[in-house]
Amino acid sequence: MFYPRTTASPVPLSEKDTIVKKSVPASNQSSIITCGANERAETPMPRVLITSPVMDVWVANAKGVGGGMGVPVTKPGKEILQQPMPDQDPEAIFSNNELSLSDVEVYGFDYDYTLATYTPELHSLIFNLGKEAVVRLLKYPKEILDFEYDADFAVRGLHFDTKKGLFMKIDQFHNIQLGTVYRGVQPVTDQEVKTLYEGTHIPMTNMNSFYGVGQMHQMIDLFALPEVTLISQITNYFIENNISYDPEYVFYDIRKTVQSLHTSGVLHDTIMQGLDKYLNTDKCYETKMLLEKLAGEGKKLFLVTNSGFPFIDVGMKYMVGSDWRDLFDIVIVNARKPKFFKEGYRPFRVYDEDKKAPEWGPVNSLRKGIIYHQGNHIELQKMTGWYGPKVLYFGDHVYSDLADPSLRYGWRTGAIIPELETEIEKQNSEVYKSSVRWLVSLQHLIDEMQHQNEAESKELIQTWLQERDELRAFTKSLFNPQFGSLFRTYHNPTYFFRRLARFADIYMSSLTNLLRYSSSYTFYPHRILLPHEPSLYSQGLLGEQGSDRGGVEGRVK
Repeated sequence: MFYPRTTASPVPLSEKDTIVKKSVPASNQSSIITCGANERAETPMPRVLITSPVMDVWVANAKGVGGGMGVPVTKPGKEILQQPMPDQDPEAIFSNNELSLSDVEVYGFDYDYTLATYTPELHSLIFNLGKEAVVRLLKYPKEILDFEYDADFAVRGLHFDTKKGLFMKIDQFHNIQLGTVYRGVQPVTDQEVKTLYEGTHIPMTNMNSFYGVGQMHQMIDLFALPEVTLISQITNYFIENNISYDPEYVFYDIRKTVQSLHTSGVLHDTIMQGLDKYLNTDKCYETKMLLEKLAGEGKKLFLVTNSGFPFIDVGMKYMVGSDWRDLFDIVIVNARKPKFFKEGYRPFRVYDEDKKAPEWGPVNSLRKGIIYHQGNHIELQKMTGWYGPKVLYFGDHVYSDLADPSLRYGWRTGAIIPELETEIEKQNSEVYKSSVRWLVSLQHLIDEMQHQNEAESKELIQTWLQERDELRAFTKSLFNPQFGSLFRTYHNPTYFFRRLARFADIYMSSLTNLLRYSSSYTFYPHRILLPHEPSLYSQGLLGEQGSDRGGVEGRVK
């Protein structure tokens, strides 16, 4: 008989207190472990999850109650599997850093995916315009015109290796999440990944976004999703038809083509002709309410966008009304972010609305009612006196919108992450909660038992490890079958979320979520449980509030 190093002496074993193996349907031919043999219920889920209230358990081997070896596992103060995992509000605002709105005097906004929210039809439009352009302008095979946009294929934040032609998801430590590597639309085996990269780690020098100029390009903004899908489908077409290709050429061909849709005005013109189709009309009234609320409270409002004035003017009139400019103290267009925040030499120019072009004269002050073209942050701060933590700026692009204002200038920052709402809804599902409860419990059991050296205990641990891996794959598939969650790998935050946590004080699914909070509200982050600090789980203190990154929700998803 063997015992975990942290438990008390054993007590008599009963059938109710036993972990046993249970067979599963032919579609899932593997053994699993479930708790509470006389209380469990059948479930159609891929794995039978713990539903018993008993967590002061004994572990029995496959021989059953009579001939098995008993192992007292743990005695949490409350049964982990009974603990309710409270739902998160999909329209809440979440805090990485303490932020009091009472300290904010100036509110700044990006336009695309911040003030303006778009329908899924926009991604289909970008995909279709992109495939037509690569065929017409770059002479790609005409069969590409038959491709259809798959909205469920990719997630934001993936990296593309331009040398090896692979999409993948990377965690905060630059480790590849196995099971998320794709060549075209086909998965790459874990063994091939480990061979290609001599493991799973990506050196910082290989990263191309923000910290380097290497071969790993991160697809960071929302406009990148149709770009990822088009690259993947074209790559797959070349492979299936034995057409030789260089992934770096394919990547830059498509990237430049998609970017030209923005710079040429083709995309903007199409959106302006179909505002009802491409703008999320459900948010228009709420956007108007929010801007009027802030202006009515005496807050200063400004807009800094890379888009041109004709485009945002049409959109803002549609969402807010013809008098939308009365709500803003300063409007800056064609800002060229992130250069707007990085460079101090490009001056402001007044935009002539009649000529639809910038004027040539110098700008010595910024006035309400005037549209300004380009410029830079240094001059903005000098002419307005808006600096530091009294400014709160919102944007959807973690790097272009938020990194420099936060790191260089001390602005408070808010990230708009539209995918957050859907991810939280999936996270709130019972199937996800049940899976995470068992996953956390299973990982705790493995951690407690791994010091045992007996053959039977090692075999049991291997069974648990196999089940843990299957649970990880299952919870990943609940978000996206190919790449999983935008925010999490199997057990670490993603590279995307690590940057989000670094550059954004708060984040939310929509700017209008701010309407739910008063102008004096303070956002408090969860206390982060450090690895060397005592775990609420191990202390037996885990309750409904135990999810502060040390409980069920915070430890494993």
